[in-house]
Formats: sequence, structure tokens, C-alpha cells
Amino acid sequence: MFQKLLIANRGEIARRIGAVARGMGVKTVAVHSDADVNLPFVKEADEAVRIGPAPAKDSYLSIPAILEAAKKTGAQAVHPGYGFLSENGEFAQACADAGLTFVGPPPEAMARMKDKSQARKLVSAAGVPVVPGSDGVLPDVQSALEAAERIGYPVLCKAASGGGGIGMAAANNPAELEKVYRQCTDRAKAAFGREGVYLERYFPAPRHIEVQILGDTHGHLIHGLERECSIQRRHQKVVEEAPSVLFANGRNAGLADTLFTAAVKAAKAFGYANAGTVEFLYSDGQVYFIEMNARLQVEHPVTELTTGLDLIGWQLRIAAGEKLTVKQEDVKRKGAALEFRIYAEDPVKYFPSPGPLKVFQPPTGEGVRLDSGYAEGDVVTPNYDPMIAKLIISGATRDEAIARAVKALESFRIEGIKTNIPLHLRILKDPAFAAGELDTHFLDHHAKP
Repeated sequence: MFQKLLIANRGEIARRIGAVARGMGVKTVAVHSDADVNLPFVKEADEAVRIGPAPAKDSYLSIPAILEAAKKTGAQAVHPGYGFLSENGEFAQACADAGLTFVGPPPEAMARMKDKSQARKLVSAAGVPVVPGSDGVLPDVQSALEAAERIGYPVLCKAASGGGGIGMAAANNPAELEKVYRQCTDRAKAAFGREGVYLERYFPAPRHIEVQILGDTHGHLIHGLERECSIQRRHQKVVEEAPSVLFANGRNAGLADTLFTAAVKAAKAFGYANAGTVEFLYSDGQVYFIEMNARLQVEHPVTELTTGLDLIGWQLRIAAGEKLTVKQEDVKRKGAALEFRIYAEDPVKYFPSPGPLKVFQPPTGEGVRLDSGYAEGDVVTPNYDPMIAKLIISGATRDEAIARAVKALESFRIEGIKTNIPLHLRILKDPAFAAGELDTHFLDHHAKP
């Protein structure tokens, strides 16, 4: 195991990685922008290095600044967390070139996943079911229109280098496709530097199911069961849970086997190692691969709480060259868990709500876990993602977890900014949620203010 780890991220995930590493006897280095100098993840690290001003492009996205911080502090490894540079193959390669261990998949695997249209081809060849779609990137509107005729409307136009729902829009007919093709191309170029897009069949009410993957560099690869992330807003996940209601208590065992087998096949096709997630859509009794994320997911705690896997701990051990000692038969589910992303935003209009946390008093009690990037008195700035904490609730059953979550959210006191806690409570108290009747358009029809 390496002796010193640089954490190339901020907020709650930097804090969580730091806590796990220090618990394993590894010293930690925090890197921070000017905006974050007083946040807990900086104060709790063994060392801290300023890497630039507030804008992410000048700090958390600056590969030279992060590599210089690693050199200055003598760090031997870099954990990228999620977001920022976590899925940047050039960063992973730059770490390797600098003699640093990158806590994540090999750069070659990241390169195979970078173009999502090519990733579809790769996993399809490995026998993984994919959403019907275009054969690669579409160079112009005409090629998109021809592909849509083959696929059948409605279609979803997606950025080939995309993520986080950016550069993605649906079209119900040729006129709409011409419009969204140009929109998605422009957004893809602005966000990812590449304007390539491709098409997939658009399912009107699918469920979003994902499978946790964990693999070492010695050829041992397992899955960590599934999570459901169907409750979304603008393609951004809001509430996640494990297990999915589809598969709880042994339901749909055959489909679950298909799902897990497909996830492992996809990971092997990419040559994957470390922690990753294979994402699927479920519709009409079938599962379809949509993409693989080459990093830890925001929602990984629900897997940890229901399987007992220490995902960050295993990330570090695998990166250090250790063998994964967990066998597939060792991965068993216990109970249920829900995760709520607590955002600094208006719960009705969904506008960001930066400002000082005049009061920040999280809930406590059985089955309550909080991964927070802030403490009382800290200031939430408008420079980054508005997530200030993740509230993760576990219980012996889904119903027990829901009851605990309502109690916890109702007692969570935050003053000085607006948050989306009222939205979470509306979701929990909606009969459709309690019944497990979920799809990616849940918030279009339920939990209204």
C-alpha cells in the first residue's frame, strides 16, 4: 500500500475518500481552490495545497496544477473521486507518466469507454444487449434522419462524449430531430470539446438500473448487485436505492441473472479494473446497456450499506496491486438503503441557492449516514455542483428505510439557503413511490409542490 494519497476532488467525496484512506494508515493530501480553503475536506487532510482560483478550469480541472501538488508533497497515488477529471483518460495517463498510481481503471479501458457510440459496438460484440440505435457517430442531420427512420421514433439524441445528461434530447418526428441534432451538437462541443452525437431508441417510461463492478489487476472481476436510479430531473439522478424494487426479495430472478451477466461481460470487454458502474435501461421486461462509468458513483453508499463492501477501501487496495479477495458468492444483500442528494437549490423552481450555512444540523439515529462536504458556518459558493451532502438511510426493509428517511429529512435543519429537502419529502410521501412504481419521468407526474 502507498503511504500518501492525493485526492483530486472536493466536498463530500474528498472528505469521504480522506477518511477511508486515513483509516487504512495512508496520509492524505487535499487540493483546493481559493473558494474552498476553509471547507472540512481541507482541514481534515494531513496536508493541503492550493491549486488555483475558484473556477474549476483553473483549479480542479488543471492537470498541471494537480501533478505539481503531487510532486511537491511526495504523494504516490491520486484518487480522482467523481466528476472533474475522474473519467479523463489523459489525466490517468499523465499520472502514470509522472510515476503516480491512478486510483481507477487503466487508461486503455477509459479510452474504450470515452466514445459512447463506440462503446455500444464493443459491448454488443461481447453479447451484451444494447438499446437499438445508430451505428456510430452521425456526421450530419441527414444521416441522423436516415438512422431515425431505421430505429423508429421517438429517438434520443446523445453526445458521444457526454455524461450527466448534457447534450441529450428526445425527438418525436423529423422536424424535432433536426432541431435537437443541432442543439446536442452545440452542447457537446461546448461541454466536451467534441460535437459528435448518435441516436438511440427513446423509451417513454423506462427504469434506470445500474450494476456495481469491482475488479482487480489479476483478472478477478465481480459485480456488487444493482441500484435503481430512476427518479431523475433533467437526466440528473435525485434519489437512488438498493435493491431495485424489480429484484427485491428474489423477484425476477432470471432477469437479474441476465442483468448481472451482461454487466460483467461489458466490464470484461472494456478490460476494466477497479470500481465502475454499468448502466442499463429497463423497459417491457428487457434490460439494455446504455453506458459504463469509469469511476466511483455518487450513489455508491447504498451498495456499501446493503452488501457490506467497502468500495473506496477496495479501490485503494486494487490500485496498490492487491488481489480482490471477495468472491462473487460472498456478495449477498442485506436490507435496503435510500440515498438523497441534498442540493442548495429552490425546491420548487430548482434554481441554485448559494449562501452561508447559518444553521446546519443533520439528523441522527439508527440507519442514518451523512456524507457532507460542509459544516455549519461554511459558505456554499456558486462555482460548483450545488450538492452539499448526501443523506443515506438504511433499514431491514424498504418500508422501514422509507419511514426512517421521512423522520430524518423532517429533522434535518438547514438555514441560510434553500434546499431540495421538501422535494425529497414529497417523493417519499407519494403513493407511487411507496408502491415502487418508478420510471425516469416520475417527477413529471408525481411529487408536485
